[in-house]
This record gives sequence, structure tokens and C-alpha cells, in this order.
Amino acid sequence: MKNRSQAEFVVLMAALMSIVALSIDAVLPALPNIGDHLSVTDPSNNQKIITMIFLGLGMGQLVFGPLSDSFGRKPIVYMGFVVFIIASIICITTKSFEMMIFGRILQGIGLASPRTMCIAMVRDSYSGDYMAKILSIVVMIFILVPVIAPTLGQLLMVYFSWKSIFIFTLGFGVIVMLWFWLRQEETLKEKYKIPYRLSIFKTGAIEFFKIRSAVIYTILSGLITGSFMVYLSTSQQIFENQYGLAEEFPLIFASLAISVGLATFFNSQLVIKYGMRRIVHTAMLSFVSISLIFLLIFNSQLNPPIEILVGFFALQFFTIGFLFGNLRALAMEPMGHIAGVGSALNGFISTVMAVPIADFIGGFVKDSVIPLFAGFLVCGMISLLLFYSNSNRVTKLLKQI
Repeated sequence: MKNRSQAEFVVLMAALMSIVALSIDAVLPALPNIGDHLSVTDPSNNQKIITMIFLGLGMGQLVFGPLSDSFGRKPIVYMGFVVFIIASIICITTKSFEMMIFGRILQGIGLASPRTMCIAMVRDSYSGDYMAKILSIVVMIFILVPVIAPTLGQLLMVYFSWKSIFIFTLGFGVIVMLWFWLRQEETLKEKYKIPYRLSIFKTGAIEFFKIRSAVIYTILSGLITGSFMVYLSTSQQIFENQYGLAEEFPLIFASLAISVGLATFFNSQLVIKYGMRRIVHTAMLSFVSISLIFLLIFNSQLNPPIEILVGFFALQFFTIGFLFGNLRALAMEPMGHIAGVGSALNGFISTVMAVPIADFIGGFVKDSVIPLFAGFLVCGMISLLLFYSNSNRVTKLLKQI
């Protein structure tokens, strides 16, 4: 592969995914400035600048996933990046909040390509446990981006303006694309290319909705992703407006991102020994319990001290780190025969579910974090009930056998 080492391949794949994280997390400190520039009257509307990019990511997967199975991975990465360039120009030049939202959705659609193709290229190149190992390393490198992105965004704002964040992200993307073009060859072999027909997606979608466990775990992913997205879209508002910690915000955000990264690392060590379902069950019980304990202790509208809030967030996100990958793997487990379409539908449904959940709950997060933890509790309880309903069905089937 053009004399490229395995280490270079792993870092390149992580860099592709990092464009997505950078486009989301670096913008967080700039939300008030962007809102002021675009004459946004309600600060809670600024959250849409974050949530709408996820809507685009969900939609883009439906398009780029099936296309890549027919035309190859590299052309689809380039196609997505062209969309991202156009979207970034819209975000930088617009004076309208509505056009900013359109630009963010378009950014998400474009970024769905490198995000999806990264996983596909790893799958093309490796298999079995070794593929899982490579993906784990890619994700571990990728987790570093949310740690540094808000600090980077804040520095760019201090020395330039909020527009420089979009310009920097675009420049970073161009560098990664040049590296990708020069060093990465096509991973999808000619013999595995599928002639593109709309009927392939239709039959795959019908099959997907027939697999009950796949649908349930996809819904669970949507609920958990929605819960985390509420925090992501309101974190700036909570730490800067409610606690007056504008300068400390990047550091707090980074420490909580590390919590998710640690859980991802521990999961890779424990999942073989204990199994995905057992870990998911324990993590969901913990997720619900932490939310409930917080609401019982702080049931007034007054916020707890920042140290206590960060502690609860760290515990909550540690449990989420055990859920993200395992829920997707459980959804994909029975879909080996429709992996491409199944993966696209799984990503689309869970992401599109998460956006309205985040928007709805986020609308209540104005002067207190209580609505945020109430949202965690409700999403967690629904997830737990759905998990039990699927587990009971599985148990009955096993007894019949």
C-alpha cells in the first residue's frame, strides 16, 4: 500500500474521523459569539449549531454507505469532502442563523463520508479480532480530539474570531485529504463491488426492520446518544453562563472527555471476558442510578457546587463509554448478511432520534442542570425497559430450543 506502515494507516484513519470531532467540539466556546453575530435572541437556540450537524451525519450515512459498496471508498471520501468545503464556506460567510443551521447540516452530510469510510476501510483491510484491535486504537486516538478541541477553539477566538475556527477546521481537512490522496490506496477490491441499484437498499431495509433485536439496540443507541448530545449542546451554556467558568470551560470539557476515553479503554479489556450484553446491562443500571441519585439529592432548582457536578458528569459519561460501541455491535450482530445497509440504517436512525431528544431536553436547560439529569433518567429508564423486553424474548426462544 504505497509503502505505508500499519501505524500510518491507523493515524490516517483517526485523522479522518477527527475532522468530525473538530467540527463539533472546537465550535463549543464560540456559540455565544456566533449567536450574537447572527442576532440570536434566545441563547438556547445556539444549541442547534451543535445538534444540527448530527442530523446531517445521520442523513449522510444513508447516502455514502451504499454508494461506497458500488464505487469504492476513496471517491466517496472525496465527494463528501467537497460537500464539507461548500458547507464550511456557507458557515463562514452567512449573516443568517437559518443559513448557519443549513450550513451545519450540510457539514454533517459531508463529514458522514470520512466517518463512515474510515470504518469501512478498516473492515476491508483487516478481519476478526485484529480488526477490532485496529478499530480500538483508531478510536483511542480519536478520543484525544475532544480533549484539545475546545481549548483550540477558544485560543483561535482570542487571537482572531469565531470564523477562524471554521477556517482552521477546513484547513486541517485539506491537509488530511492530501495525505489520504497521496498515501492511501483503494481498499475495496473490484470483485467485491456491488452494482448500484435502489432495490438493494429497499430489500436491506425491509430485512433490517424484521430483525427485532437490531431495531431495539438501534433505538437504545438513539436514546443514549440523545442523552449525551444534550450535554454536548448545553455544556457551554452550563459552565459559562450558569457557573461563570468561561476560561475553565475547555479544561472541564477535556477532563470529562477523558472519562469517556477511559471507559472505552476498559471496555476493550473487559468485553471478551464478560460479554457485551452483561456490560451493557450493568452500564445502563449505573446510568439510571447516577441520574436518580443526583435528582434525589439536588431536587431544588439550585445547582450543586461545580466539583460535585463534574464528579456526577464524570461517572455518567464513564457509563456511556461502555454503551456506545457495545450497543452498535449488538445491533450489527444479527446483520452480517446486510452489513452495509444495516450499518447505514443503524447510524441514521440512532442519530436522527438523538437530535430531537437533545433539542427538546436542551430547551429546558436554562438556569439549572436539573432538566439535564431528568432527561438522563427518562432516556435511561426507557432504554432499560427496552433492553429487558428484548432479553426476555431471547430467553423464551432459548427455552423453546
